[in-house]
Amino acid sequence: MIDYDKEAEGYDAWRGGEPRAAAAADAVLSLLPRDMGALLDLACGTGIVTRRLAAARPGTRVTGVDRSVPMARQAQARLPGTVVLADARRLPFRDGEFDAVSSVWLLHLAPSDDDARAIVAECARVLRPGGVYVTTVDKALSHNVGSDIDAVMAARPRRPATDAARLVESYAAACGLRDAGRARFQGRGQGRSPRRTIADLRRGWFLTVPPGSELAEEFIARLAALPDQDRDRPDPVFTLRAFRKE
Repeated sequence: MIDYDKEAEGYDAWRGGEPRAAAAADAVLSLLPRDMGALLDLACGTGIVTRRLAAARPGTRVTGVDRSVPMARQAQARLPGTVVLADARRLPFRDGEFDAVSSVWLLHLAPSDDDARAIVAECARVLRPGGVYVTTVDKALSHNVGSDIDAVMAARPRRPATDAARLVESYAAACGLRDAGRARFQGRGQGRSPRRTIADLRRGWFLTVPPGSELAEEFIARLAALPDQDRDRPDPVFTLRAFRKE
């Protein structure tokens, strides 16, 4: 698995920067209540999206949470005094403390279905009745844009998707959360080139292909043979789901 502590310094530049953050924030905001008083942004990372959420709703108290110290440090620089270091499965907040909770690009990282279920349960716990939870689903599917890179990487071992839409729906329903809408947004600057995909393999971005393994080197050789090594293929399009607490 990729080490987000080590990635923090260059994460924004490597993963789409402000254009991607703007697209994500706009999509999240389209699903959030306009009159919310308190928003929790879970797995806020460097705070690049969180800052936009806060700026768009100046009357809202926005709190960011991340478990990575270097990531949280970056977020704290953007949003002083509003970032908490915590595990998403055990949030240090009161029941019903927030009007809305967002978790962009989090559930796919859960080690197991039980961990993903625990995260959703915590989000539901800290939501007030009538509050809204917004999360990305099906992240791995979003990255398959039908490119020649996808054709090469199709043979890699697959890890069960803990953020599959049907599973997230079941986690939410078990916590009294009901469907409240959906949105999609373009992952600007995240279209892969062969050279960038090779770098991702070497950095451990593909969870089931350990860096330096025979399988990783096989994929690297096949990717290196593709044309247009530095041409980005199409950007992924991510899906957000919203759930309202009864």
